[in-house]
This record gives sequence, C-alpha cells and structure tokens, in this order.
Amino acid sequence: MQIKGILIECVLMKVDLSTLPEDVTSLKEIICSFEEFRKETENRYSLLQQDYTLLDNNLAGLKERNALLEEQLRLYRAMLYGRKSEKQSEEEKNQLGLFNEAEETADASLEEKSEAITVPSHARRKSGRKPLPADLPREEVIHDLTVEEKVCACGSSLSRIGEEVSEKLDIIPARVRVIRHVRYKYACKGCEGVESEGGAVKTAPLPPQIIPQGIATEGLLAFILISKFADALPFYRQEKIFDRLGVEIGRATMANWAIHAGERIKPLIELLWKEIRSGPLINMDETPVQVLREPGRENASKSYMWVFRGGEINRPAVLFRYDPSRSWQFLLKELEDYSGYIQTDG
Repeated sequence: MQIKGILIECVLMKVDLSTLPEDVTSLKEIICSFEEFRKETENRYSLLQQDYTLLDNNLAGLKERNALLEEQLRLYRAMLYGRKSEKQSEEEKNQLGLFNEAEETADASLEEKSEAITVPSHARRKSGRKPLPADLPREEVIHDLTVEEKVCACGSSLSRIGEEVSEKLDIIPARVRVIRHVRYKYACKGCEGVESEGGAVKTAPLPPQIIPQGIATEGLLAFILISKFADALPFYRQEKIFDRLGVEIGRATMANWAIHAGERIKPLIELLWKEIRSGPLINMDETPVQVLREPGRENASKSYMWVFRGGEINRPAVLFRYDPSRSWQFLLKELEDYSGYIQTDG
C-alpha cells in the first residue's frame, strides 16, 4: 500500500523526494511497481476508449432514431391536423410525383375498360369504352372519297351504301374575351332638356354588376373562385395561367375580387345556413388555421375554421364559418335556434 501511494503521488506530480527510501532495492521495487501500474493504467485507458467509442456509436444511433421518430411525428401531425387539399399543400407532398404520375396511373386510366354483363348462368366480361355523354355538343367532320376514287375499275360510278361513324373527344381551351358595354345616349334637340326633369341627356343603364367599378364579369369571378376553392389552384398559379392567355391579372387583384364576391353573396350564404339548420342532423367539425394580419392578433395565433353539413338528408348543404376561438359561445350563437341533433368528434 505504501508503494502504491508513492506511485499515485508520482503520477500526480506531488511526490516529496524526502519520502523516498534510501536503499537501491526499494527504489527498484518502486520503479518496477510503477511500470506495472503504468501498464495497468494503459489497459484501463484502452478499455475506457472502447467504452467511449461504443457509447458514441450508440448515441449516434439514438440521435438518428430520434430524428426519424420526430419526422414521423411531424408527418402524422400534418396528416391529422394539417391542410387536406391546399390543406395538405403540394409542397408538402412528394414533388417527384409530378413527373411519374402518368406511369403510376396509366393502368387505371386506360380507355379500354371491361364492363360486367350478368347472364342467368354466369357473368361475362365485355370489352369496350363507355359511350360519350349524349348531351355534349357534337360537330360533324365529313370524310369523302375524291371524284376519281368514286369510279370503279369497271368504269361504273360507286354508290354510297352507308357510313361509319367514330367519335373523338375534344376540348376548347380557355379563351379570354372582352365584353364591350356600349350605352347609347339620347338628347332632345327640341327643348335641349329644359322641359325634362332628368337632364338634357339620357343614357341606357348598365346591368347590375357584382363589382361595379371592376373589369371582372360574373363568369370570370366564378371561374377564379372555382379554380381556387374547388380545384385548389392558388391565386399565384392562376396569375401565371392568365399570363399565358395574354392577360395580366395580379394575385392581389384576384384576392380583392374574392373579398368583394364574398360580401355580395352573403344573402346566399344565409339561405344555405338556414337550410342547414332546418334539417334533423348537423355534422360538424373544426380545424385550426392561422390568419395573417388579423387586427389585434399575432400571425402565429391559432384560429378555427368550422364546417357544418346539414339540411335535407338526400341533398345536404355544406358551409364553412370562421371564428378566432374554439369557444362554445360561438356555437351557441350560431345554433341558438336549432332543435335537431349534432354529430361531431371530441
């Protein structure tokens, strides 16, 4: 124990030379013991290094697994609480799907499809495409033989005995047009308006406009809003589409039009809301949203978009209502005169 204590003091550089023995034999023993202690220390250091390496590897594996679990948790949260159409936005989906969609869906979109025909004894499969809807407008393109081809090899003229008809589906791409409202003016050359209470000139009035000072017709507004809310085309993408058509319509302009249209269709919304509350059952749910530049609230504040579905069972109506909170007071206000059932989650 005394020799080991001296060795520890030597290692720690705290040895007092006056405490060393005077005889050579004892000093040799100390040196030999120091060499054994050094080797033992090196062995222990090597083992510790191996343990540290193993711990580092385990830590790296745990970090990698933790990152994987966090990513899975983020995806699950996005699936549960995220947007589901511009809700689950295209940026959140696998962008490579933009390039291999044709290959992935080719089998499901073949023109030639099988149609089951039930026969008393068994079922047979009949191949052939479904007929095109009869209410679509049709344009006939006549294909005829030339005058020379209508002559038989014997010299007689060929007689038409029938025809073969095949139908192809075509589409006319979106076309932009300008509707010029020409309003005729009239004036009385007899009295020059002196006898008239309405002034000297009368002008034909314009028909009612959703946006009186705007250039958008009802058809253009409907196209933009359907593309946005039904086809999930954001305004910035529609801006590029109109640019290809040769018309400059900015996304800010379309946003203003959407706000104006929303204000003007409030009577229609109230009719839908009345229809929903008139039914025996309302399906209801809410999803969190963030509203930018909302007065009195931070951009990171959580708001809610409520969806209500009700009315006639065979012809239900769907309506979205926005509220900054998830408070029961909002529902009490919206459903205060409702006397049916409500179906919703927790």
